[in-house]
Amino acid sequence: MISGTTNYLSAIWGSSSSDVFAVGYGGTILHYDGKDWGTMTAATGWLTAIWGNSSSDVFAVGYGGIILHYDGNKWANMTKDTSDDLLGIWGSSSSDVFSVGWGSRGTGVILHYDGKIWSTVNSVSAYGFNGIWGSSPQDVFAWYDGGIQHYDGKTWATMNGITGWINDVWGTSSSDVFAVGHLPILHYDGKQWTTMTSASFVLLGVWGSSPFDVFAVGEEDTILHYLNYSP
Repeated sequence: MISGTTNYLSAIWGSSSSDVFAVGYGGTILHYDGKDWGTMTAATGWLTAIWGNSSSDVFAVGYGGIILHYDGNKWANMTKDTSDDLLGIWGSSSSDVFSVGWGSRGTGVILHYDGKIWSTVNSVSAYGFNGIWGSSPQDVFAWYDGGIQHYDGKTWATMNGITGWINDVWGTSSSDVFAVGHLPILHYDGKQWTTMTSASFVLLGVWGSSPFDVFAVGEEDTILHYLNYSP
């Protein structure tokens, strides 16, 4: 597909097949309407992650504490209290959004948006976060180089059974979560993490259409496919 840009693209999110956003280097924001990609009003800096609650409620974050919001008509800067590098964003609604990243000394940064303001959450990680995903307001995962933090709706805590560099986490529910990175593929059943299989190369992303149909991708053109129709 012709994107209309030569800049590095970091992340993608959409509300439908005719409403897809991609963000990246140089403040690039692209939008796909089902036929063509078009350039939206660009920001400055490097945008690293994007998430939306609807086609008229989209958030994008990036290096230097960039936080942008799209209301269906235009992108605008949001007030925030950090200049740290933000690498991930996820929410359960327009008034419950988390963004994570790296502090100035490499420590973990967690921000929360309640629908009105962004505020800093006390991080329990000594390492910067690479991303965030959740299945509900009471089940949120944030990962970093060596572990995963879990939020139960009240507090963040370190999860057991995780070692190595985590690059991505995705799941279908609180009891069906996959993690990939510089380690074997891991699965969380709501109680504990277990090893599923080893990969020959570093895995960078994971996503599926159901608990029994999951893809993982990574270096050296690696694509792994998990099929299990007998749960």
